Amino acid sequence: MSEAIETQAPPVAESAAVKSMRKNGKNWHDTKTAFRPRANQTTFERRALERKSLAATKAKEKELKDEKEAERQQRIDAIRTKRAAKEERERFQKMEEKMHKKRVERLKRREKRNKMLKS
Repeated sequence: MSEAIETQAPPVAESAAVKSMRKNGKNWHDTKTAFRPRANQTTFERRALERKSLAATKAKEKELKDEKEAERQQRIDAIRTKRAAKEERERFQKMEEKMHKKRVERLKRREKRNKMLKS
Protein backbone atom coordinates (compact mmCIF):
# COMPACT_ATOMS: atom_id res chain seq x y z
CA MET A 1 0.00 0.00 0.00
CA SER A 2 1.67 3.06 -1.13
CA GLU A 3 -0.25 6.11 -0.11
CA ALA A 4 1.02 9.56 -0.53
CA ILE A 5 1.19 11.29 2.81
CA GLU A 6 0.78 14.96 2.42
CA THR A 7 2.19 17.11 5.09
CA GLN A 8 0.53 20.41 5.63
CA ALA A 9 2.11 23.25 7.44
CA PRO A 10 0.06 24.51 10.38
CA PRO A 11 -2.01 27.61 9.52
CA VAL A 12 -0.20 30.84 10.23
CA ALA A 13 -1.98 32.90 12.88
CA GLU A 14 -2.53 36.32 11.44
CA SER A 15 -2.45 38.96 14.12
CA ALA A 16 -4.68 41.96 13.72
CA ALA A 17 -1.96 44.48 14.31
CA VAL A 18 1.64 44.04 15.21
CA LYS A 19 2.35 45.81 18.48
CA SER A 20 5.62 47.47 19.13
CA MET A 21 7.35 47.43 22.46
CA ARG A 22 5.55 49.64 24.97
CA LYS A 23 7.53 52.13 26.94
CA ASN A 24 6.40 50.77 30.32
CA GLY A 25 6.90 47.17 29.24
CA LYS A 26 3.27 46.03 29.73
CA ASN A 27 2.82 44.59 26.28
CA TRP A 28 -0.17 42.45 27.29
CA HIS A 29 -2.39 45.54 27.75
CA ASP A 30 -4.26 47.11 24.86
CA THR A 31 -3.04 50.46 23.70
CA LYS A 32 -5.16 53.27 25.06
CA THR A 33 -6.95 55.77 22.89
CA ALA A 34 -7.83 59.37 23.66
CA PHE A 35 -10.83 59.89 25.95
CA ARG A 36 -13.54 61.54 23.87
CA PRO A 37 -16.77 61.91 25.86
CA ARG A 38 -18.61 63.62 23.00
CA ALA A 39 -17.95 60.84 20.52
CA ASN A 40 -21.39 59.19 20.89
CA GLN A 41 -23.45 62.34 21.18
CA THR A 42 -25.99 63.26 18.54
CA THR A 43 -26.57 66.72 17.19
CA PHE A 44 -29.38 68.91 18.47
CA GLU A 45 -31.14 68.75 15.10
CA ARG A 46 -31.19 64.96 15.16
CA ARG A 47 -32.51 64.90 18.75
CA ALA A 48 -35.18 67.43 17.81
CA LEU A 49 -36.23 65.27 14.84
CA GLU A 50 -36.40 62.18 17.05
CA ARG A 51 -38.54 64.03 19.61
CA LYS A 52 -40.81 65.27 16.86
CA SER A 53 -41.29 61.79 15.41
CA LEU A 54 -41.88 60.34 18.88
CA ALA A 55 -44.50 63.00 19.60
CA ALA A 56 -46.23 62.26 16.28
CA THR A 57 -46.23 58.53 17.06
CA LYS A 58 -47.69 59.13 20.51
CA ALA A 59 -50.36 61.43 19.09
CA LYS A 60 -51.37 58.79 16.54
CA GLU A 61 -51.51 56.10 19.26
CA LYS A 62 -53.66 58.37 21.44
CA GLU A 63 -55.99 59.05 18.53
CA LEU A 64 -56.41 55.32 17.86
CA LYS A 65 -57.00 54.61 21.56
CA ASP A 66 -59.62 57.39 21.73
CA GLU A 67 -61.41 55.98 18.68
CA LYS A 68 -61.42 52.51 20.21
CA GLU A 69 -62.73 53.86 23.53
CA ALA A 70 -65.46 55.83 21.72
CA GLU A 71 -66.61 52.67 19.91
CA ARG A 72 -66.61 50.79 23.21
CA GLN A 73 -68.70 53.53 24.86
CA GLN A 74 -71.16 53.44 21.96
CA ARG A 75 -71.63 49.68 22.42
CA ILE A 76 -72.12 50.14 26.17
CA ASP A 77 -74.66 52.94 25.63
CA ALA A 78 -76.55 50.84 23.08
CA ILE A 79 -76.73 47.95 25.54
CA ARG A 80 -77.95 50.28 28.31
CA THR A 81 -80.69 51.79 26.15
CA LYS A 82 -81.81 48.33 25.02
CA ARG A 83 -81.99 47.13 28.62
CA ALA A 84 -83.92 50.23 29.70
CA ALA A 85 -86.42 49.78 26.85
CA LYS A 86 -86.83 46.11 27.74
CA GLU A 87 -87.52 46.97 31.40
CA GLU A 88 -90.05 49.59 30.29
CA ARG A 89 -91.86 47.05 28.06
CA GLU A 90 -91.94 44.47 30.84
CA ARG A 91 -93.27 47.03 33.31
CA PHE A 92 -96.08 48.07 30.95
CA GLN A 93 -96.90 44.41 30.22
CA LYS A 94 -97.35 43.81 33.95
CA MET A 95 -99.55 46.91 34.17
CA GLU A 96 -101.63 45.67 31.21
CA GLU A 97 -102.31 42.41 33.05
CA LYS A 98 -103.82 44.36 35.95
CA MET A 99 -105.39 47.37 34.18
CA HIS A 100 -107.27 48.13 31.00
CA LYS A 101 -105.13 48.49 27.85
CA LYS A 102 -106.32 52.03 27.00
CA ARG A 103 -105.50 53.29 30.48
CA VAL A 104 -101.96 51.86 30.21
CA GLU A 105 -101.47 53.63 26.87
CA ARG A 106 -102.68 56.88 28.42
CA LEU A 107 -100.13 56.46 31.26
CA LYS A 108 -97.39 55.78 28.70
CA ARG A 109 -98.14 59.05 26.92
CA ARG A 110 -98.11 60.98 30.20
CA GLU A 111 -94.78 59.43 31.23
CA LYS A 112 -93.23 60.30 27.88
CA ARG A 113 -94.39 63.92 28.32
CA ASN A 114 -92.89 64.03 31.81
CA LYS A 115 -89.58 62.59 30.49
CA MET A 116 -89.48 65.24 27.78
CA LEU A 117 -90.04 68.00 30.37
CA LYS A 118 -87.37 66.64 32.74
CA SER A 119 -84.58 66.29 30.20
